[in-house]
Amino acid sequence: MFTRATPAGRRGRRLLPGNRARPGPLCQASGMDDKTILNRISELVDEEHRLRAAAQENEAGTDDAARERLRALEESLDQCWDLLRRRRAARQAHGDPDAQGERPLSEVERYLQ
Repeated sequence: MFTRATPAGRRGRRLLPGNRARPGPLCQASGMDDKTILNRISELVDEEHRLRAAAQENEAGTDDAARERLRALEESLDQCWDLLRRRRAARQAHGDPDAQGERPLSEVERYLQ
């Protein structure tokens, strides 16, 4: 069964191979408050669960489009969690959470968990 971890240990195991071009980020910092980011995370996780359930029903696996969408969802979730953590850290340090922008995928995906 495929599940997502909690925010602190959010990264799950990467199950899908390939490194093709992917759609742009699905978590944009501009105009998003913490509640909006959490709602977006919930939407992304729900879609991910639907795609993984469909893949499990189809024993042959997923098609290329579904694999690419799953990869884009995983990357967007990484960006959203990163943005939410940095907004919370800025608030706790008496900074401006709205000054936090999303980091590029290349930076977020290199994090060690």
